[in-house]
Amino acid sequence: MTFLPAASQRTPLSALMLAAALLAAPATPANAQLAAGSNAPVDITADELEVINARCLAIWRGSAEALQDNSRLRADVLTIRYAAARPARTGAESSCGALQGLDAQGSVYYVTPAQRVRANAAVYDAASDTITMTGDVVAAQGQNVLRGERLVIQVATGQARMETSARGAGTPGRVRGVFYPNQTQGQPAAKR
Repeated sequence: MTFLPAASQRTPLSALMLAAALLAAPATPANAQLAAGSNAPVDITADELEVINARCLAIWRGSAEALQDNSRLRADVLTIRYAAARPARTGAESSCGALQGLDAQGSVYYVTPAQRVRANAAVYDAASDTITMTGDVVAAQGQNVLRGERLVIQVATGQARMETSARGAGTPGRVRGVFYPNQTQGQPAAKR
């Protein structure tokens, strides 16, 4: 199961929201990416948007959905965190700078034509370049499915680790994967 696009097409958001989501380019909407290698605009909708300039936060609430090309990120709440930028001159109003991270809370889904990931929450941390998805995580590619409690992805390398607190053979809730070896990406398994 491939979690990330080729290194030349990799973006932190395409990685997360593969295992979702999220915006790792400089903090302008034009630089945000959901779809790997896309220059298409990111279209975000929600029931409401709250911008807290003093804390450098943008909070999209109520069935928040971000679309770019054929990739989609959905969550109950999307919170985008930016670093506070230093004023250019003394006495000037401070502004917000580079992206620090993105938090997706409640019914998190990231969908591309080839992959789908579901979780209760997802966090992209720009400093560590990691995506952490938690709470009944299910990642699927075609018929291949991987399940666990927590999925941590190192965006730059594509290394991923699925974890669960369940231990020991026969214990319910352990990490589980079902893979169809004769399946090509996005296609059903060949019949025997």
